Amino acid sequence: MSGTAGTDPADRGGRISVLIVDDHAVVRQGLRTFLDLQDDVEVVGEAGDGAAALVEAERLEPDVVLMDLAMPGTDGVAAIRALRERVPDARAIALTSYSDDERVFGAVRAGAAGYLLKDTDPGELVAGIRTVAAGQGLLSPAVAARLLEEIADGGGTRLETADLTPREREVLVLIAGGRSNKRIALELGVAEKTVKTHVGHVLAKLGVSDRTQAALWAVRHGLVE
Repeated sequence: MSGTAGTDPADRGGRISVLIVDDHAVVRQGLRTFLDLQDDVEVVGEAGDGAAALVEAERLEPDVVLMDLAMPGTDGVAAIRALRERVPDARAIALTSYSDDERVFGAVRAGAAGYLLKDTDPGELVAGIRTVAAGQGLLSPAVAARLLEEIADGGGTRLETADLTPREREVLVLIAGGRSNKRIALELGVAEKTVKTHVGHVLAKLGVSDRTQAALWAVRHGLVE
């Protein structure tokens, strides 16, 4: 494991704090070198496996965790699942060389806010970090297509039995449109705290763990294209 000294979130000057998790040091260094060039991103630490990632995440409280999936010991999927419980404000992006269904579905079900392949263009990676840090979901087109196929094949909660209120349905549509809680609050003319409550109710009623899965549910049931 390697990392930087602990950084107080209040001292980051509005920059997005990122923890890089990969079992290959050369990959971590390459990501750090590129991200350090971004004015609004700060790499606060690194970890070489899932167990170390959880230790560093609890210590550093990063905004975003770039998580490799295929690692020795605690793999990325297990680490993402544990991260949601132990550092719920940290949002994980699965960044991997693999696009097979098992890893894709496993990472999203575990609570990954995004899924990108390592051959992603560097500009798309940093844009993805900003997207996820803003509270939105992020899936590469190929991954999104696979997930939609899986949902279509596997079915899911039917719209008529989801028991969403009209307001909750409005919130779900806006979530699927990529709006942050702050933006939803502005569009609906309500307090951001109220939006957070609605989002919590929507996730619970749909039986999903995060906004990305809620958005996919909305697409599957025809609420949005």
